[in-house]
Amino acid sequence: MRVNQERRAQWLRGVLDLCVLAILARGESYGYELAQSLEAAGLGPIQGGTLYPVLLRLQRSGLVTAHWREGVAGPARKYYRLSAAGSETLRLTANDWNAFAGGVGAVLREVAAQ
Repeated sequence: MRVNQERRAQWLRGVLDLCVLAILARGESYGYELAQSLEAAGLGPIQGGTLYPVLLRLQRSGLVTAHWREGVAGPARKYYRLSAAGSETLRLTANDWNAFAGGVGAVLREVAAQ
């Protein structure tokens, strides 16, 4: 089933930071690779104009760190890594999200049962 694109964009604004932190918890990554991981997770295509401001905001708030690495067959890439503060924020926020999403799911299950 395909999700309405306007609705998906609205929902994504609320959870993209959390999803980026969760993907970075798996290991460091660069922007395009992050976008591919988000899309593979079912969030749809994430444009650079959406993703890079999120990464900059997370970096400025100390939740991720970044460093440049020379490319093997191309230009250098900026790699992002979860900081200790980012790991703690992810843990706390994931717990909050799971509780919230569980409540939304309960409400929607009532609608689906009608």
